[in-house]
Amino acid sequence: MTQALLPHQALVDEGDAAPDIPVCDHYCGTEQRMRKALALQAELGPVFDITLDCEDGAPVGAEAEHAALCAELALSADNRFGRVGARVHPVDHPHFEADLDTLIGRAGDRLAFLMVPKPRHLADAQLALDRIAQAAQRHGRGQALPVHMLVETHGALRDVHAIAQLPRIESLSFGLMDFVSAHRGAIPHTAMGVPGQFTHPLVVRAKLEIAAACHAAAKVPSHCVVTEFKDSKALAAAATRAAREFGYTRMWSIHPDQVRVIVDAFAPSTAEVDQALEILLAAQAAQWAPIRHRHGGQDQLHDRASYRFFWQVLLRARRTGQPLPAEAALALFGEPA
Repeated sequence: MTQALLPHQALVDEGDAAPDIPVCDHYCGTEQRMRKALALQAELGPVFDITLDCEDGAPVGAEAEHAALCAELALSADNRFGRVGARVHPVDHPHFEADLDTLIGRAGDRLAFLMVPKPRHLADAQLALDRIAQAAQRHGRGQALPVHMLVETHGALRDVHAIAQLPRIESLSFGLMDFVSAHRGAIPHTAMGVPGQFTHPLVVRAKLEIAAACHAAAKVPSHCVVTEFKDSKALAAAATRAAREFGYTRMWSIHPDQVRVIVDAFAPSTAEVDQALEILLAAQAAQWAPIRHRHGGQDQLHDRASYRFFWQVLLRARRTGQPLPAEAALALFGEPA
């Protein structure tokens, strides 16, 4: 009897799968907040990444010391899941090269990614990737280190599809504040908050362009911050819209209280997970041929096109820490939940 193929073997072509990374990216810059984030990650598990901030988080005049601290934390036993990255200075900043030498030179193989802010266009993005590759070669570490980038300038948005296609790029984030400011007052400050960032046409256009570029290139689109960190209802509504309406599969957190809210908003519901399990297990039993499945009182036809969708539902469930039945996890993932 032929062994049943797993979904990733039957449904996903090589190079077509987006990186399997957590749905939340938590930013922190001071030593106290970075250590607090590591403690929270130890408690919740690898359902969120930590980005140690060497740009805005670095005290002016102490950039070198701050980068060294970030490298030390990435190397420490507190980075137990290997899901700690770092944001460096922009490629044209005097401290960019020093950031690379410190972070890659000391912790290149322990960092999950580097975040590069403020590329002005495709050429900036390419230059940053070249310098990162050179630093990895120079230090013998971080040769496979992924790179995330912030799209927050007019030129980067114009070139976003080309930037998303660059091989080392894993994820693109939308830099809301800088993007709004770059319009020199033509976009009101209310577009930096909720609900304005979901209604102003220029901001909506930027969000959709970034999401579309990422999905076309099998990269991860990461949604911008919500500054109203004390308003959990506003945050939950924003995260839900980002995930359900704008096509984002990841989102920034800037306060520890935001992490759980974002993870919950990006998680599929129990009903969605149950439906996906039923359909995929039936499809696997049919050797991935079309099946008829009854849902909501109606018979529905499913084939590999819809199987791919339901497989993504289960991947999202795993990323957000939702337990799956042991037998189903073994059948579909080849390993226990």
